[in-house]
Amino acid sequence: MVRFLAQESASGVLLIVATIAALVWRNSPVGDSYVDFWHTMIDIEIGPFHLEEDLGHFVNDALMVLFFFVVGLEIKSELVVGDLCDPRDAALPAVAALGGMIVPALLYAAFNLSGAGSDGWGIPMATDIAFAVGVISLLGSRVPQRLKLFLLTLAIVDDIGAILVIAVFYTNDLRFDWLGLAVLGVGVMFLMQRARVWYTPLYVVLGVGVWYATFESGVHATIAGVALGLLTPARPLLGERRFEFMEDIVSGDTADPVGTRNATWLLRERVPLTSRFIALLAPWTGFVIVPIFALANAGVPLSGSVIGEALGSSVTWGIVAGLVLGKPVGVSLATFLAVRGGLAELPAGVSMRHIVGAGAVAGIGFTVALFISGLAFEELPEVADQAVIGVLLASVLATVVGFFILGPDDVAGSAEAPDEPGVEARH
Repeated sequence: MVRFLAQESASGVLLIVATIAALVWRNSPVGDSYVDFWHTMIDIEIGPFHLEEDLGHFVNDALMVLFFFVVGLEIKSELVVGDLCDPRDAALPAVAALGGMIVPALLYAAFNLSGAGSDGWGIPMATDIAFAVGVISLLGSRVPQRLKLFLLTLAIVDDIGAILVIAVFYTNDLRFDWLGLAVLGVGVMFLMQRARVWYTPLYVVLGVGVWYATFESGVHATIAGVALGLLTPARPLLGERRFEFMEDIVSGDTADPVGTRNATWLLRERVPLTSRFIALLAPWTGFVIVPIFALANAGVPLSGSVIGEALGSSVTWGIVAGLVLGKPVGVSLATFLAVRGGLAELPAGVSMRHIVGAGAVAGIGFTVALFISGLAFEELPEVADQAVIGVLLASVLATVVGFFILGPDDVAGSAEAPDEPGVEARH
């Protein structure tokens, strides 16, 4: 878990750098080049597959698929062997996440009951794992370790909710022929797993096909990444054959190339495929793809007139209210009701002040919030700019509020119980 938290924190720093770079570039004397660059057309044609999009949409529709694939891997891993596999452990952060999605959406809707901004209710539901975990990590020992696990699990459940929102409410012009092909591709991959076919290139080719079919179907292509992540095995391929595995390696001829290959394969397959993919792809998504996404989407003009329109916009203030107020209220209220109703208990060493602070930090929506705002207002660029300004403002305010609540030393709260055995290994 320590390595995971460190990686997410570093990724958060790069996100800030990329966001500042986008804003500086867009508002510099060469600001028009920012727009021209991300509107550069890309035309890819391989056999029957033809993809023609501008660079900005390519980042959102193609590169971000890998980010959501890693999200799907994390969710699958947590459901099978992590903090979500035991319903008792998952109950509290799951309920808290639900409250942290419903209340912000309702607050946003209160500001935008009708008009152009009404479609943006999904924006303040999001929590940015990298930023949220990064802020919590900066507080060090002042924050109980179990609160970090609570926030991490909450953010993962929040991702599940955001994925469902994108799939159900931000899908237009559905084409059932392509959707059928995508479902067929997923079904073939499932049957290949049941038949114990483990040749990775086959899955890569099928995965690309599922992504393309999903893209053409009208369902946002990132959903394909999540589906493929959830389909990935989260337990070692060898399973209970660990003792046979050791015998195979000991009896193998290490001088024989075939024996060496077999031993290497056996060693590799002791690690779940989800863990191997996360280790391979998470650095690329966290340090390359997500910063590129921020660079492509955070560049809004900050002229006096644009800022004035944003500050007078119900979209901007709906997002700010949802993320800065709705998140901590929703998370805290849902947690209080769950504990009071006997559904769950607060983790050892965690107080309600910590829960309120975690809810405030969860209001840093950023990556997924920007993503949903792009979907909600794709045809309304001016409203989209107001939404981006709202997300940026809300993320800054949520960070300040989170630091203010969690920053003071609390001797009682800091006296946390030692980590459970295996917690670090699960992450």
